[in-house]
Amino acid sequence: MRISRLWKMVSFLLSLWLMSWTLLSVHAQGNANTEIAQERELPGPGRRVRGEDGRPSENQDWQAGRHEREHASTNSSKPTGLVVVLPPGKQKERLELRALNNPFISGVAVQMNWRDIEPVKGQPDWSRLDEVFAAAESGKKWVQLLIFPGFFAPAWAKEGAETDMFPIQYGPGHGTVESLPMPWDRVYLRHWFAFLKRLSDRYGSSPAFRMIAADGPTSVSAEMSLPNNLQDHQKWLSHSYTVEKYLGAWQQVFQFYAATFPNQYVSLSAPGLPVLGPGKKDPAEHKREHQQGRITVIEQASDILGPRLGIQWSDLHAGVARVEAPDETGFVINHAGRLITGLQMRCPAEGDSSAVMGAGGDPPLALRRSIDKGMQPNDAGQHVDYLEIYEPDVIAEEMQPVLQYAASLFGQRELSVPSAAQ
Repeated sequence: MRISRLWKMVSFLLSLWLMSWTLLSVHAQGNANTEIAQERELPGPGRRVRGEDGRPSENQDWQAGRHEREHASTNSSKPTGLVVVLPPGKQKERLELRALNNPFISGVAVQMNWRDIEPVKGQPDWSRLDEVFAAAESGKKWVQLLIFPGFFAPAWAKEGAETDMFPIQYGPGHGTVESLPMPWDRVYLRHWFAFLKRLSDRYGSSPAFRMIAADGPTSVSAEMSLPNNLQDHQKWLSHSYTVEKYLGAWQQVFQFYAATFPNQYVSLSAPGLPVLGPGKKDPAEHKREHQQGRITVIEQASDILGPRLGIQWSDLHAGVARVEAPDETGFVINHAGRLITGLQMRCPAEGDSSAVMGAGGDPPLALRRSIDKGMQPNDAGQHVDYLEIYEPDVIAEEMQPVLQYAASLFGQRELSVPSAAQ
């Protein structure tokens, strides 16, 4: 009887020992898995990002410190208010400074062609940007940079890259046939990323530098647009264009911008799929695929850039143009309050474009109508964060009351119209 009881006691103790060992092993394994998961998902400074097999992943460079990057700009002011657009080309310094110093203007959007900055590889001319940043810092204005590659990449950056000839589809040089790199070409993107790194090294720490436009797999501007008439479409297919390849190029761009501009918001203009791929599509199917592509692109960018992502539409006008693109104004307005949102005027109301902007022969009324269209609130009562107005409208004397009105919509109510002497 004693032997039987003794054996039962030994069996019970042995069972407890085995159970404890098992629990300790599971706990240790759970801690190890948690640590690996944390290291993969929320990397910190100096930590190596690991893939499923525990080895460093290929994109560890951009992922390292991702958590910090996503929140780097949240402590600084968001891009808000009226913004003057300085278009590409040689500008008179006096006019640029006059527009920057306008009391109703909060920021400046500088558009420049890459080939005008770096015509010779490795020898960029920063003079214009240096002047703009100095004036912006002095005047407490914020800066958005929109550097245009694509058609306007320097010739040396296209050497060795896969290219084809396309007509410029809109804007300056419209109809001119130019060489355009394939959006996904590695040679072209490598040169573009090297330029952006130099740009960040020079201006990335400027307190005025608040936003930069994401581009690269683009053509005529920072917008996600490509030549896409019937003949162009056939050319894209001959270069093995696929939606996946195009989105893959943008994935690289979002990752690079996230890592290279950690202190800036990143704007995405006209997000979507400019070329949908092979196969004939009826209008309803085309619209459906376009809408789904737009959502896919924004989700892709948001996953990487987080709260630093902004979306923009650069064709705001209250009139009717001879050639109209699908109006995405409402789409951007609907995202106000959820993302950084902005609208850029189609063109100046001054000159011969007042009818397109909303009132033929009356530029101030035309600009006012376009402003009212862009500042409509969405269902949540939110309006866009910023409006971009071209330089001729900012410096025109007759436009100052309109600018004062627009600034008041952003809460700048204490400002008065400057006199002609100012």
